[in-house]
Amino acid sequence: MISDDLRKRRLAIIDEHMNTEVTHEFDLTLETFHGHPHYEIMPTGQVFDGAEEVMGYYRTTREAFPDQRHDNVRTHVSDETIVVEFDLLGTNLGEFYGMPPTGKSFRVPVIAVFFFEQDRIVNERVYFDSASLVNQIGRGELLALAGQDL
Repeated sequence: MISDDLRKRRLAIIDEHMNTEVTHEFDLTLETFHGHPHYEIMPTGQVFDGAEEVMGYYRTTREAFPDQRHDNVRTHVSDETIVVEFDLLGTNLGEFYGMPPTGKSFRVPVIAVFFFEQDRIVNERVYFDSASLVNQIGRGELLALAGQDL
């Protein structure tokens, strides 16, 4: 069982991680990882491993959705992970998979599972309904590409 102190430090890291994603302070976001950032985006099968790939993921998603943010954040703590439930919101104001922006907004429920080594993140595994997101922003044609390497 983790100590109260470690639990508090992990929750503080999650807050810093999520807040710096919203403010686009990605160098600070990368510092919340234990030396080697790793993301798994479950609905698309995308994996971003290492600082360069993760930074590319941040830049690409924030170019498409510069106002991306979280709402209704709830956390669930276990000894190995912290599960964060939230609504992800944003507006398609930049290129998305080579397509011009639609100007349409989305709101989708997300579950992110954060894995830790001590008080630093070693992996973030993200689950969400990607079909809802692309339909809300007016890009349902991307669903035909599901299974292809986006």
